[in-house]
Amino acid sequence: MSKQKIDTVVLGLNDEGQVLLKAASGSEHFRIQAVADKDGGLAERLGAEYGCAAYDDYRQVITAMDSQLEDEQVRCLIVAEGMYSCEEYVRLAMKKRFNVLKAAPAGRDFEESAELVRLADEEDVKFAIANPRRYARSFSTLHEYIKDGVVDEVFLVSVFCCYAGVQRAGWQSDPKLAGGGVLLQNSFGMLDQIMWNFPIPEQVYCLSTNDAIDRRRRLSLTEDTAVVAMKFSDRLLGNVIVSSRSSVWPRQEFVKVCGKDRIVVVNDRRLTVRDGKSRVVEDLECEKDAVACMTGVVGDFGLSVLPAEEMKVRSSGRENLKSMAVIESAYLSGRTGMPEEPGKILQMGQFGASDIDAGDL
Repeated sequence: MSKQKIDTVVLGLNDEGQVLLKAASGSEHFRIQAVADKDGGLAERLGAEYGCAAYDDYRQVITAMDSQLEDEQVRCLIVAEGMYSCEEYVRLAMKKRFNVLKAAPAGRDFEESAELVRLADEEDVKFAIANPRRYARSFSTLHEYIKDGVVDEVFLVSVFCCYAGVQRAGWQSDPKLAGGGVLLQNSFGMLDQIMWNFPIPEQVYCLSTNDAIDRRRRLSLTEDTAVVAMKFSDRLLGNVIVSSRSSVWPRQEFVKVCGKDRIVVVNDRRLTVRDGKSRVVEDLECEKDAVACMTGVVGDFGLSVLPAEEMKVRSSGRENLKSMAVIESAYLSGRTGMPEEPGKILQMGQFGASDIDAGDL
């Protein structure tokens, strides 16, 4: 295994950024060179804690690190900041040969995400999206069950998310800054579970709303509640129901997969399998460990970046275009009142679903 270190900058020190920072600092592949956040005091505190430079200016940290690193040094930018305030600096980093690992979602919309994928290709750098649930024992077990046919002849897959008590940042309510509401910003990781296990749907239909009283105000805010119906084929349907409006605890996030003679319900802590008579045939209890899951994310990303390892990037930006196309279709459907086709969005972006599936295993 390569002993070369990846010189790393962490951009955005919100809760997820701090989990990414902790995971990367604990990995043998990464060397944290700098952290950056608009909150200079927070950046200084974490910079002192991790023994690295601290910045409150995103352009400055990219240019400073670029000038300090030699051309042959492998470099990485970990991004947890909202794209509304750092998109141009992510592009700048790619042009300066930084590989990029971004907290989900891939972008504010499909077009922005696709442009980042193309830029990464042009600059020959890696671009991946952090989807830590792929490393949770419960969800990875579901993935294996579907792949191995343990859950056979699936006809319905359903995601339910109720984010009780979640306080959204102000920018997340602004469609121009956020790109979308709870469907994009909160439930992307759960939608990724569908896209990880099933092909891209043929059609998507969406209804969404928020708690604004009048219609004019409602149109100027992102959604806090959405219902998305998906048709994968004549034999497989799906849906996503997501809301942050409820104050009733506990929060709930789960995936239900219905097969011919098995129903599997999965959340962060448990996987339960029932047979055709509703008897529990398996009940797998799992420990929820956000840092451990994120350690898997950054570890695999590190192996894909280091030239001596020759590992393909997992959960690449290109692969995540499937989820972005579904979300783009959902928002378009909400405006047109008609079902929309994610495959057409991929085609308009000059991406093919089969190419995406084949290139990012």
